[in-house]
Amino acid sequence: MPPHVSADRSPAQPPAGGPVDALISQARRLRGEVDAVRRDTQGDASDPQGRWERALCDLALRQLGDLAAHLAQLRDGPPPVPAADPRAPAAAPRGSLLSRVGSAEWNLMTDKAAWSGELFRILGRDPAVPPLTLDELPSVVLDEDRPRLTAMVTDCLVDAKPIDGEFRIVRPDGAVRAVHMMGEPVLDADGGTASMWAVLRDVSELRLSQSAVRETRDSLHRHRHRAQTERRLAVEPQEAALPPWRGFLRLPHRGRPGLDLAAHRLPSSTGAPAGVGWYDALELPDGDTLLAAGTLTGRGPGTATGAAMLLGALRGMAMAGARPEQLMTWLDQLLDATAQPAAGSAVCCHYRPATRTLTWARAGHPAPLLFRGGTGRMLDAPDGAPLGTASRASYGQAEETLEPGDLLLLHTDGLVPRCGSPRAGAAGGEGRTATAHRLLGLAPRFGAARGARDCLRTVVEEFAGTGRADDTCVLVARVTS
Repeated sequence: MPPHVSADRSPAQPPAGGPVDALISQARRLRGEVDAVRRDTQGDASDPQGRWERALCDLALRQLGDLAAHLAQLRDGPPPVPAADPRAPAAAPRGSLLSRVGSAEWNLMTDKAAWSGELFRILGRDPAVPPLTLDELPSVVLDEDRPRLTAMVTDCLVDAKPIDGEFRIVRPDGAVRAVHMMGEPVLDADGGTASMWAVLRDVSELRLSQSAVRETRDSLHRHRHRAQTERRLAVEPQEAALPPWRGFLRLPHRGRPGLDLAAHRLPSSTGAPAGVGWYDALELPDGDTLLAAGTLTGRGPGTATGAAMLLGALRGMAMAGARPEQLMTWLDQLLDATAQPAAGSAVCCHYRPATRTLTWARAGHPAPLLFRGGTGRMLDAPDGAPLGTASRASYGQAEETLEPGDLLLLHTDGLVPRCGSPRAGAAGGEGRTATAHRLLGLAPRFGAARGARDCLRTVVEEFAGTGRADDTCVLVARVTS
């Protein structure tokens, strides 16, 4: 905006086209690049972050478009004086920048106003009717914004302060528009204020874009806060239910060492988990040791609570003497009888240290992996449908004799992204096969490890960068004698 510091100074000439043309080209090129980014952000309309990103792109596109048009007007100079006949086709194209920027000058000596044709269009006024004087201008402004306009005009006329503010006007058709006004006093030869000159811009669309950015940002914040809350509510019951032990587990009732144990839960790396994993190790009254792991499908606090309930039921039934195949049957019936039926998977092992016998059963769960002498294999799995998916399911049981130094590894699905059925315990699937292959490939490192904790650390390091959708658990048991 060329400054009007004196009433007898001629208007400033537009700058040379070269530098301004270069800026226009840069603004247009940048606008094209932003538009390409916006097209890349097209996606699920229900995604709060996607909506926020698109709103930001829309705002940037609008501002860059206006910047290029402002620079073009700066290069080309003031627009031509509109035709006296209001029916003449002299108006700028509707929706263009020039139809949203107008100028005015109010002469304090004659109490007359001179408006550009664009300002008539912004305010919705008939060009055949005389423009509003400074005293009349507040009549088109919203009541709550009039004090702001009055203060800006008073400061300009009395204290020679530049005007830079915004207010809302009501057009004759009832439409409310946001107008940004920048103005300066025009001084006479004696230093007094002779008139006031201003540029008014319709910023309604820009404010709508900014409002969309704020709304989508707030929606994104609420979505993330809700996700964090759900995550906390989902994790806390699960962590409270998991056993707090690490390292070596002894069997005091038999007076002999049993198993060197270590376990770890790897949380989901993609937000709210699609399944809740659990593990357990428990000394039983008959001297056996219960080793178990499992998954319950679903999201949110309800799934975590269900997993904790399942784990509590498993412990109680195991302490009462139920064998692995019976445990699977009863857990399946428990899930089927809940108010909100769920699907899950589990593997349960009873280890008898006196004979080093492992008796185990599974329900749609990966079979344990046995490592011995620097090599590994998957145990031959008995029959067993996923929990909560088949009426009156039956479960088989298998036995394996272990040797001192053997390493038994139990894990839940999800160490690598699942490519098969998303339902917990779904048999097969590339994800489960890939997980077993990578775990068995760690056999030489397990053979050189000093104990179960070192083996567990190896597993965590191997799968640390995996994009897991589920919470995943790993339990390592090493036979010490």
